[in-house]
Amino acid sequence: MLEKEIINFERTAIVGMVTQNQSEEKLNEYLDELEFLTFTAGGEVVKRFWQKMDKPNPKTFLGTGKIDEINLFVKENDISTLVFDDELTPSQQKNISKIIDCKILDRTNLILDIFAQRAETSYARTQVELAQCIYLLPRLSGLWTHLERQKGGIGMRGPGETEIETDRRIVRDRIALLKEKIKAIDKQMGTQRGNRGAMVRVALVGYTNVGKSTLMNAVGKSDVFVENKLFATLDTTVRKVVIKNLPFLLSDTVGFIRKLPTQLVDSFKSTLDEVREADLLLHVVDISHPDFEDHIASVNQTLLDIKASNKPVIMVFNKIDAYKHLTIDEDDLITEKTPRHFTLEEWKTTWMNRVGEQNALFISATNKENFEEFRERVYEAVRHIHITRFPYNKFLYPDYKDAIEKE
Repeated sequence: MLEKEIINFERTAIVGMVTQNQSEEKLNEYLDELEFLTFTAGGEVVKRFWQKMDKPNPKTFLGTGKIDEINLFVKENDISTLVFDDELTPSQQKNISKIIDCKILDRTNLILDIFAQRAETSYARTQVELAQCIYLLPRLSGLWTHLERQKGGIGMRGPGETEIETDRRIVRDRIALLKEKIKAIDKQMGTQRGNRGAMVRVALVGYTNVGKSTLMNAVGKSDVFVENKLFATLDTTVRKVVIKNLPFLLSDTVGFIRKLPTQLVDSFKSTLDEVREADLLLHVVDISHPDFEDHIASVNQTLLDIKASNKPVIMVFNKIDAYKHLTIDEDDLITEKTPRHFTLEEWKTTWMNRVGEQNALFISATNKENFEEFRERVYEAVRHIHITRFPYNKFLYPDYKDAIEKE
């Protein structure tokens, strides 16, 4: 008989800040996402803390009173990890650790930890290790406090923090080595991309956990790992897909997220090359998520950062089966109608109608709702790119409806 696996979640508290640039409503959205990230990493969020400040305290991020309040809660409730929604400076992390006796992480550190858990292949592990080393380098001093010789007195005079310098050199050498290793793999992957010939390349892009891998499995009949957690996919999967008789390459890429650490964008450069070299992007959106418009903006910004924003895009609004809108009672004269109250039909008449002719699709990858419409739209877009490249193949791949009649 198989023993039931018991997963011990770490008791965690999360911390955020309301500033001039970030309202309380926006902070709650970010903290919801941070809670999901914490769950994905193996933590159970017990409490949320937040403070309203013009700008973060350069020493301890939060004010002294709030830090003392958190410290008391951590001691009384056996909290093992404290996660901040914004990236902490090395000195802030060091100062908070001196006051609060538990693990102090920030959003970047948490994302890196999830990536380390999810990395399956040697290449993904190398990319994650590089990002971790770049993140760790300026924070090494805090790890060596037991070697400090600052106290003075007999037996305390000595070579200061030589050990830190030694360690920094080791990490710098490791970074250089990993960069060389990634450069070699990039060259190899570039050759692989070159060997794929002149087939049209389509890349699935989108926020993390919007259903890209589920869609990949449904279209390509492949077996990509799927889970309702953030960053389930780290390694790019490329599959040859045939719709009717038209073949093309479909790639599933790593999901994007708000406040994506810059060192991750740098170290995942080659994975993102699949997006850069694609002929067509399928931008998958989880329409059932209340903040899906923010997610679209984050993905578009990342595409701009990696210089891939000028490609033809089909917007694929996924998870229509899970979409629920808020309702207003007929006798309710106070509540104002907001986008949260829009039905799917109403959404279709908004800016979604202007993203391009037939460029907005509404599907459910799990239930395969509106899947025939999706296949037709992708077929026509790939066919257009293909016959632009090879005009003499025009009669080989007819219009989708003609291809159906031939069948």
